[in-house]
Amino acid sequence: MAEAISMADRVIVLTNRPASVKSIHEIKFTLDTKRTPLSSREAPEFKDYFQGIWKELDIHV
Repeated sequence: MAEAISMADRVIVLTNRPASVKSIHEIKFTLDTKRTPLSSREAPEFKDYFQGIWKELDIHV
């Protein structure tokens, strides 16, 4: 998930089977430098995207 957030322009969350689109997150960072995976992961917005998408996943441990 971290790789998808750091590299993609949007992340699509799917439901359990049969899969359908649960949500679409447009990924936008306010960076002072060129966007790279590393700079994206260091951006303040990264943790908000990560935590928000993580909460949407129906993962039972």
